Amino acid sequence: MATIAVIDYHKGNLSSVARGLARAGAEALVTDDSEQIRAADGALIPGVGSFYDAIAFMHESGQDAAVLDAIAAGKPFLGICLGTQLLFDCGDEGVPNDVAAVAAATDACGTGLEPGTVFTREDGSRWVRGLGVLRGSCTVLPSRRLKVPHVGWDQLHVTDAGRACPLLADVAEGANVYYTHSFAVDDDADPADVAARTHYGRSFPGVVAHGGVFGCQFHPEKSSAHGHQILENFVRIVDAHAKEVRA
Repeated sequence: MATIAVIDYHKGNLSSVARGLARAGAEALVTDDSEQIRAADGALIPGVGSFYDAIAFMHESGQDAAVLDAIAAGKPFLGICLGTQLLFDCGDEGVPNDVAAVAAATDACGTGLEPGTVFTREDGSRWVRGLGVLRGSCTVLPSRRLKVPHVGWDQLHVTDAGRACPLLADVAEGANVYYTHSFAVDDDADPADVAARTHYGRSFPGVVAHGGVFGCQFHPEKSSAHGHQILENFVRIVDAHAKEVRA
Protein backbone atom coordinates (compact mmCIF):
# COMPACT_ATOMS: atom_id res chain seq x y z
CA MET A 1 0.00 0.00 0.00
CA ALA A 2 1.39 3.38 -1.02
CA THR A 3 2.13 5.94 1.69
CA ILE A 4 1.05 9.47 0.79
CA ALA A 5 2.12 12.38 2.98
CA VAL A 6 -0.70 14.88 3.52
CA ILE A 7 1.27 18.01 4.28
CA ASP A 8 0.11 19.85 7.37
CA TYR A 9 1.03 23.53 7.19
CA HIS A 10 -1.05 24.21 10.30
CA LYS A 11 -4.17 25.50 8.57
CA GLY A 12 -7.53 23.79 8.92
CA ASN A 13 -8.83 20.24 9.15
CA LEU A 14 -6.98 17.71 7.00
CA SER A 15 -9.04 14.68 8.02
CA SER A 16 -11.39 14.75 5.01
CA VAL A 17 -8.44 14.53 2.61
CA ALA A 18 -6.85 11.73 4.64
CA ARG A 19 -10.14 9.81 4.70
CA GLY A 20 -10.55 10.27 0.95
CA LEU A 21 -7.08 8.87 0.28
CA ALA A 22 -7.73 5.94 2.64
CA ARG A 23 -10.98 5.11 0.79
CA ALA A 24 -8.98 5.26 -2.44
CA GLY A 25 -6.56 2.62 -1.14
CA ALA A 26 -3.62 4.60 0.25
CA GLU A 27 -2.02 4.92 3.65
CA ALA A 28 -2.47 8.63 4.37
CA LEU A 29 0.11 10.15 6.69
CA VAL A 30 -0.82 13.62 7.94
CA THR A 31 2.50 15.24 8.81
CA ASP A 32 4.33 18.53 9.19
CA ASP A 33 7.72 16.78 9.31
CA SER A 34 9.97 17.43 6.32
CA GLU A 35 11.76 14.09 6.51
CA GLN A 36 8.46 12.18 6.49
CA ILE A 37 7.44 14.18 3.42
CA ARG A 38 10.68 13.18 1.68
CA ALA A 39 10.34 9.53 2.72
CA ALA A 40 6.71 9.01 1.62
CA ASP A 41 5.87 7.38 -1.72
CA GLY A 42 3.95 10.49 -2.76
CA ALA A 43 2.78 13.76 -1.29
CA LEU A 44 -0.25 16.03 -1.30
CA ILE A 45 -0.78 19.65 -0.27
CA PRO A 46 -4.42 20.27 0.68
CA GLY A 47 -6.19 23.57 0.17
CA VAL A 48 -6.75 25.73 3.22
CA GLY A 49 -5.71 29.34 3.94
CA SER A 50 -4.09 32.05 1.83
CA PHE A 51 -1.17 31.84 -0.58
CA TYR A 52 1.13 34.06 1.48
CA ASP A 53 0.46 32.43 4.86
CA ALA A 54 0.85 28.91 3.47
CA ILE A 55 4.08 29.42 1.52
CA ALA A 56 5.60 31.52 4.33
CA PHE A 57 5.00 28.71 6.83
CA MET A 58 6.25 26.07 4.42
CA HIS A 59 9.47 28.01 3.88
CA GLU A 60 10.04 28.71 7.57
CA SER A 61 9.46 25.05 8.45
CA GLY A 62 11.51 23.60 5.58
CA GLN A 63 8.48 21.92 4.03
CA ASP A 64 9.07 23.75 0.75
CA ALA A 65 12.50 22.18 0.34
CA ALA A 66 11.08 18.75 1.23
CA VAL A 67 8.38 19.07 -1.43
CA LEU A 68 10.88 20.20 -4.06
CA ASP A 69 13.23 17.34 -3.13
CA ALA A 70 10.40 14.79 -3.40
CA ILE A 71 9.34 16.13 -6.79
CA ALA A 72 12.96 16.19 -8.01
CA ALA A 73 13.21 12.53 -6.97
CA GLY A 74 10.27 11.75 -9.24
CA LYS A 75 7.71 11.08 -6.52
CA PRO A 76 4.13 11.83 -7.57
CA PHE A 77 2.59 14.96 -6.10
CA LEU A 78 -0.96 16.33 -5.92
CA GLY A 79 -2.07 19.82 -4.95
CA ILE A 80 -5.67 20.54 -3.96
CA CYS A 81 -7.15 24.05 -4.30
CA LEU A 82 -4.57 26.34 -2.64
CA GLY A 83 -2.14 23.41 -2.80
CA THR A 84 -2.37 23.61 -6.60
CA GLN A 85 -1.73 27.35 -6.61
CA LEU A 86 1.38 26.96 -4.45
CA LEU A 87 2.98 24.88 -7.21
CA PHE A 88 3.14 27.96 -9.42
CA ASP A 89 5.60 30.83 -9.60
CA CYS A 90 3.78 33.41 -7.51
CA GLY A 91 0.55 34.75 -6.09
CA ASP A 92 -0.74 37.99 -4.63
CA GLU A 93 -3.24 36.63 -2.09
CA GLY A 94 -2.75 37.84 1.47
CA VAL A 95 0.62 39.54 0.91
CA PRO A 96 0.95 41.96 3.85
CA ASN A 97 2.21 45.50 3.48
CA ASP A 98 4.38 45.27 6.60
CA VAL A 99 6.62 42.51 5.24
CA ALA A 100 9.80 43.77 3.63
CA ALA A 101 9.94 43.11 -0.08
CA VAL A 102 13.00 42.67 -2.22
CA ALA A 103 13.64 45.86 -4.15
CA ALA A 104 12.65 44.26 -7.45
CA ALA A 105 12.26 40.80 -8.85
CA THR A 106 14.24 39.52 -11.81
CA ASP A 107 10.93 39.21 -13.70
CA ALA A 108 7.17 39.28 -13.11
CA CYS A 109 7.24 35.78 -11.60
CA GLY A 110 10.11 36.30 -9.14
CA THR A 111 12.29 33.70 -10.85
CA GLY A 112 15.33 32.86 -8.75
CA LEU A 113 13.78 33.95 -5.45
CA GLU A 114 13.21 31.51 -2.61
CA PRO A 115 9.63 30.39 -1.90
CA GLY A 116 7.91 32.80 0.48
CA THR A 117 9.91 35.83 -0.67
CA VAL A 118 7.82 38.97 -1.14
CA PHE A 119 8.67 41.05 -4.20
CA THR A 120 7.29 43.97 -6.17
CA ARG A 121 6.49 44.23 -9.85
CA GLU A 122 7.09 47.26 -12.02
CA ASP A 123 3.56 48.52 -11.32
CA GLY A 124 4.26 48.48 -7.56
CA SER A 125 2.03 45.49 -6.81
CA ARG A 126 3.27 43.08 -4.14
CA TRP A 127 3.62 39.35 -4.78
CA VAL A 128 5.05 36.32 -3.03
CA ARG A 129 7.10 33.59 -4.65
CA GLY A 130 5.55 30.12 -4.70
CA LEU A 131 7.24 26.76 -5.19
CA GLY A 132 7.94 27.57 -8.85
CA VAL A 133 7.39 24.00 -10.05
CA LEU A 134 4.95 25.21 -12.71
CA ARG A 135 5.02 28.43 -14.70
CA GLY A 136 2.38 31.06 -13.98
CA SER A 137 0.74 33.27 -11.37
CA CYS A 138 -2.36 33.07 -9.19
CA THR A 139 -4.86 35.93 -9.01
CA VAL A 140 -8.37 36.64 -7.75
CA LEU A 141 -11.39 35.71 -9.86
CA PRO A 142 -13.28 38.70 -11.30
CA SER A 143 -16.54 39.52 -9.55
CA ARG A 144 -18.19 41.78 -12.11
CA ARG A 145 -21.10 39.43 -12.83
CA LEU A 146 -20.67 36.39 -10.61
CA LYS A 147 -20.32 36.03 -6.87
CA VAL A 148 -16.82 35.44 -5.51
CA PRO A 149 -15.83 33.22 -3.78
CA HIS A 150 -16.79 30.57 -6.30
CA VAL A 151 -18.57 27.96 -4.18
CA GLY A 152 -20.41 24.93 -5.50
CA TRP A 153 -20.46 22.41 -8.32
CA ASP A 154 -19.03 23.26 -11.72
CA GLN A 155 -17.85 21.47 -14.83
CA LEU A 156 -14.44 20.25 -15.92
CA HIS A 157 -13.66 20.66 -19.61
CA VAL A 158 -10.77 18.43 -20.64
CA THR A 159 -8.16 20.08 -22.88
CA ASP A 160 -6.25 18.43 -25.71
CA ALA A 161 -3.26 18.26 -23.37
CA GLY A 162 -5.38 16.54 -20.74
CA ARG A 163 -6.81 13.71 -22.81
CA ALA A 164 -3.92 11.43 -21.88
CA CYS A 165 -3.61 12.70 -18.29
CA PRO A 166 -3.58 9.68 -15.94
CA LEU A 167 -5.21 11.71 -13.15
CA LEU A 168 -8.31 12.08 -15.35
CA ALA A 169 -8.61 8.42 -16.39
CA ASP A 170 -12.31 7.45 -16.50
CA VAL A 171 -13.40 11.00 -15.63
CA ALA A 172 -15.96 12.15 -18.19
CA GLU A 173 -15.82 15.43 -20.10
CA GLY A 174 -18.07 17.92 -18.33
CA ALA A 175 -17.86 16.11 -14.98
CA ASN A 176 -19.15 18.19 -12.09
CA VAL A 177 -16.76 18.78 -9.19
CA TYR A 178 -16.93 20.89 -6.05
CA TYR A 179 -15.18 24.26 -5.81
CA THR A 180 -14.68 26.72 -2.99
CA HIS A 181 -12.13 29.42 -3.85
CA SER A 182 -11.59 33.08 -4.72
CA PHE A 183 -8.17 32.78 -6.43
CA ALA A 184 -7.03 30.63 -9.33
CA VAL A 185 -4.16 30.18 -11.77
CA ASP A 186 -4.12 32.94 -14.39
CA ASP A 187 -3.66 32.94 -18.18
CA ASP A 188 0.14 32.87 -17.94
CA ALA A 189 0.18 29.14 -17.15
CA ASP A 190 1.82 26.94 -19.77
CA PRO A 191 -1.05 25.52 -21.91
CA ALA A 192 0.78 22.18 -22.00
CA ASP A 193 0.31 21.94 -18.21
CA VAL A 194 -3.45 22.58 -18.25
CA ALA A 195 -5.34 19.27 -18.36
CA ALA A 196 -8.84 20.66 -17.78
CA ARG A 197 -10.49 24.06 -17.50
CA THR A 198 -13.49 25.49 -15.68
CA HIS A 199 -15.29 28.70 -16.60
CA TYR A 200 -16.40 31.02 -13.80
CA GLY A 201 -15.73 34.72 -14.15
CA ARG A 202 -12.86 33.72 -16.39
CA SER A 203 -11.48 30.50 -17.76
CA PHE A 204 -9.01 28.97 -15.30
CA PRO A 205 -7.18 25.64 -14.95
CA GLY A 206 -9.30 23.12 -13.07
CA VAL A 207 -6.65 20.41 -13.39
CA VAL A 208 -2.95 20.83 -14.08
CA ALA A 209 -0.41 18.12 -14.87
CA HIS A 210 3.31 18.14 -15.57
CA GLY A 211 5.03 14.76 -15.45
CA GLY A 212 4.22 13.30 -12.05
CA VAL A 213 3.02 16.64 -10.63
CA PHE A 214 -0.74 17.20 -10.58
CA GLY A 215 -3.12 19.78 -9.19
CA CYS A 216 -6.90 20.15 -8.79
CA GLN A 217 -8.31 23.62 -8.15
CA PHE A 218 -11.47 21.90 -6.87
CA HIS A 219 -11.75 19.58 -3.86
CA PRO A 220 -11.80 15.93 -5.01
CA GLU A 221 -12.45 14.78 -1.43
CA LYS A 222 -15.77 16.69 -1.60
CA SER A 223 -16.63 15.84 -5.21
CA SER A 224 -18.54 12.59 -4.80
CA ALA A 225 -17.89 9.81 -7.36
CA HIS A 226 -15.81 11.92 -9.76
CA GLY A 227 -13.58 13.12 -6.94
CA HIS A 228 -13.17 9.60 -5.61
CA GLN A 229 -12.13 8.46 -9.10
CA ILE A 230 -9.48 11.17 -9.23
CA LEU A 231 -8.10 10.20 -5.82
CA GLU A 232 -8.08 6.54 -6.87
CA ASN A 233 -6.18 7.52 -10.01
CA PHE A 234 -3.60 9.43 -7.96
CA VAL A 235 -3.17 6.49 -5.58
CA ARG A 236 -2.58 4.19 -8.58
CA ILE A 237 0.02 6.62 -9.94
CA VAL A 238 1.83 6.69 -6.59
CA ASP A 239 1.62 2.93 -6.16
CA ALA A 240 2.97 2.26 -9.67
CA HIS A 241 5.89 4.62 -9.12
CA ALA A 242 6.71 3.08 -5.73
CA LYS A 243 6.70 -0.44 -7.21
CA GLU A 244 8.96 0.69 -10.04
CA VAL A 245 11.43 2.24 -7.60
CA ARG A 246 11.49 -0.89 -5.43
CA ALA A 247 11.82 -3.31 -8.33
